[in-house]
Amino acid sequence: MSRGDGLPDVSLRLLEIFAAMMRCATTVEAAEQLRISQPAVSAGLRQLETQLGLALFERTGRRLQPTAEAKDLYDEIRPVFGLMRSFSQRARDMKLGMAGRLRIIATPPLGYSVAPVALRRFLESKPNASVAYDVRRLEHAVDAVQTGQADIGLVLAQERLGIVNVDVLQRSHMVALVPGDSPLADAPQVSAVDLEPFPLIGLEVGSNLGQLVSQAFSQVGAAYDPRIEVRYAATAAALAGKGLGVTVVDPFSAASNRVPGLLEKPFLPACEVRAVMLTRRGVPHSGLLHSFMSDLRAVFAESDLVLAG
Repeated sequence: MSRGDGLPDVSLRLLEIFAAMMRCATTVEAAEQLRISQPAVSAGLRQLETQLGLALFERTGRRLQPTAEAKDLYDEIRPVFGLMRSFSQRARDMKLGMAGRLRIIATPPLGYSVAPVALRRFLESKPNASVAYDVRRLEHAVDAVQTGQADIGLVLAQERLGIVNVDVLQRSHMVALVPGDSPLADAPQVSAVDLEPFPLIGLEVGSNLGQLVSQAFSQVGAAYDPRIEVRYAATAAALAGKGLGVTVVDPFSAASNRVPGLLEKPFLPACEVRAVMLTRRGVPHSGLLHSFMSDLRAVFAESDLVLAG
């Protein structure tokens, strides 16, 4: 079916099935996520392809691989679902009488260190406020702020993010974590070359911080060959604390995962990380958001509190 202007009349339900399929590897996974049957997912995808006149997926073994056209269309509709979730959340908050509600999303380094300190201050001064607090990966945090699912995002970011407002809170550098009984224990600083002889717990190369560390190793001709590869810096710090190797992490993850016998050293070549807060473009800040941002800046200004996490 198409409208009078010749454009296909696509229902939100079909778009929901399409979006679920873009996030999942199989129709079974998509069906479980949507809580419908697998045949319903398959039928919905066929109907959408017919209405659009485009092939959206190609079968590879037991999986469906999205076509280039599907990826382009998914980029177009992602904000729609963010707005729908935001609408539902706001309506629920109004129903429950929680108009004074702040939605915060953070990546693990800040979500488990600095942000809780600022949040404690905020809640102590705002006894009637409520908070939705989530810790996710960088891309999820950016998407949540851009689409209005979160009022503020707290992340470590090296590159410019043109789709949201970015305010730098603090600039710091990656650090090396080494055992106290290591030959590196007395070194004032540790380089990538110094770490080569030791088992390395490395950050996933595809991640933001993983790329930063990998590039630092390459810069001085050192091999970046992790024996253990992890997704999050907090995981790397925790494993290093259990004696599984040395690692290079952000200072926030290091501070919130301190254990006896593990030493923190400046890492060379220096890898700058920026702690930033993200807000939605074109949307005025609420009084609650202004208050939390003020508490956040104060915590960053007090370095001892940052290190205490």
